[in-house]
Amino acid sequence: MQRIAFFLIGIILAGCGGSGSDSGANTPPETPANSISRCAVQSTPQIITSDNIRFYLQSQYLSHQQSSVVATLANGTSSGYQFHWQQTSGTPLTLTVTDNAVLPFVADSSGDYGFEVTIANAEQQYTAIINVIVTEGDGLSIRLDHQVVEGADVSLRVDRRSGSSIQNLSWCVAYGPDVTLNLDDVEVPLFTTPQVNSDSLLILRATGTANDVQLSDDVNLLITNEAAIDSAYFDKPIARTHSYRADSPWRNALQGCVYSNQLANSCTLTTLPLIGQETAENASDKAAIMNRVLVSHDWMGKNFEAFLDNLDPHSDFATLLQSVTAIVISYDVRPSFYWVATGAIYLDPEDLWLTAAERDTINEAADYRSAFGQDLQFLVPWRYVKNNDYASIYRSPALRQSRSLSELEPDLASLLYHELAHANDYFPRSIHSSLQGPTLVDDYNRRSANKALGSDQLTNTLPLQSTEMQSLAEVNFLGDNATATERSYSPADVASFFSPDRANDFYNYSTSREDAAMLFEEAMMSYRLGIQRDVAVTDKPAVISSSTVTVNWGQRGRIAEPAIQPRAAMIIDYLMPELDGATIEATLPPPVAMRTGESWLANLALSNNGKNTPQLVSPKNISEQPLRLSGERQPRTQQ
Repeated sequence: MQRIAFFLIGIILAGCGGSGSDSGANTPPETPANSISRCAVQSTPQIITSDNIRFYLQSQYLSHQQSSVVATLANGTSSGYQFHWQQTSGTPLTLTVTDNAVLPFVADSSGDYGFEVTIANAEQQYTAIINVIVTEGDGLSIRLDHQVVEGADVSLRVDRRSGSSIQNLSWCVAYGPDVTLNLDDVEVPLFTTPQVNSDSLLILRATGTANDVQLSDDVNLLITNEAAIDSAYFDKPIARTHSYRADSPWRNALQGCVYSNQLANSCTLTTLPLIGQETAENASDKAAIMNRVLVSHDWMGKNFEAFLDNLDPHSDFATLLQSVTAIVISYDVRPSFYWVATGAIYLDPEDLWLTAAERDTINEAADYRSAFGQDLQFLVPWRYVKNNDYASIYRSPALRQSRSLSELEPDLASLLYHELAHANDYFPRSIHSSLQGPTLVDDYNRRSANKALGSDQLTNTLPLQSTEMQSLAEVNFLGDNATATERSYSPADVASFFSPDRANDFYNYSTSREDAAMLFEEAMMSYRLGIQRDVAVTDKPAVISSSTVTVNWGQRGRIAEPAIQPRAAMIIDYLMPELDGATIEATLPPPVAMRTGESWLANLALSNNGKNTPQLVSPKNISEQPLRLSGERQPRTQQ
């Protein structure tokens, strides 16, 4: 996600993917850019206008190739309007995106296809039907034709044709304004859309060869014209979003209060209260929660609702969600975070997709913090495990695989436990009735000044000890420059700072808020799901992967360390008083030491036979997964 500028208070932003920074001073590193020329043969879309709707049609439609129909209003603006598409004729298609100006689809057979689009706002509605003819063909597919706001970060991905390698891949502009691409990964170009005066079509073309056959495809992007930014919170354009539930009583307040370029001040609690402050709905009412969901694509809300319905048996998340104003799920959110300025949580949909088509809609731009800490000589990887195997399954975007709802659980549950720990740290249910407002920021400032937050109480009572880890965290997570001494620290040095202290992860040291959230996340994952967390200090080889980094020190289930147990119990009692933190901690499996001198991957299979000493376990046929480093939610692709 783009870096968010905020100026009201310190520690407004927090989260397992959130920066935890006290200010907006750290900005993403500049991304390398490659100029691309205009194509020798331009693509001229067919433009048809019907009932004040302007359609852009491709010059040809081929079966098995990613295609689209683009619509906007005839005057070239669609701001403030909602879109709804449906198929009216032809062989039934799987339509994943039906709520944007661009309707992407893949037809498996030739034939005539018809689509109806409705474009509406509170005052006006326009409806028209358009037909296209698909002919037999096959070729390169670029994912994904879609709508994007001006000035926004965009990623595309070339479909490898069932895993085939694409050779001699090149890009050019086939129609519309000029753009500059970051082609560090030529199959996944990144770029920023140009400013436009009205909704404008951009067509990029990729050309390459596979199995000695030359292939090409055009990708259609509708760049939408937006109002000039007038916000104390957002300094770059953000995606268009809408209420997941069209009949939500909070529909009009949601976007303006939590995800808008026009958000100049925090909304009052009377305009958008915490979910738990609604007197007519109880804490287990999932309808109240779904009424607060804001999405860029409807599938995101649908999958989130399915998760709550099927994978929240103890109502942990329904209960914890009482302390937020809204849930924002958008293709441009990366990393996930909680923000006290709006009272909302912002979720990266990478943890919610079920089909390859859904995943296609997600921006693949890297976490802006991935360049931090480059001068340090160590890594702190982590993972969740169950039965000596990865708890979650990594599926490469290039393979275009689907996954089951149950596969969402390890990553999404840990994310929600973490982000909702922040929300309940700031505004636990016990104080909802006594919040004074007029905004959440006002109440936060009062509570923070009085050191009344659970994370404050944790720090005051059972503080972390290592000043070295604190300073290193400022480098690794907040972007500070490393000192000569910090650059010289070896993995053994860092292990000697970290292992005797009372943090369960390196990220705990970034802020006191993250300290509390990390403790709660790991404890609840182990207690509710029987999933343990691994953490280690390793070297930093030139080629970084799970099989190349060597463990200097590591543990599985560190949350059950005797020195850490009281801290975890304390924060559990604060965040979820209906549970007993000490009892939970007593039930968790004892920590298991890793085997030093072996790779991170080799340490996946561990056993302590009832003792806190590592024992060799017969290796399993386990596929290597990309490394996850402390503070990062998404795996770091192997280099």
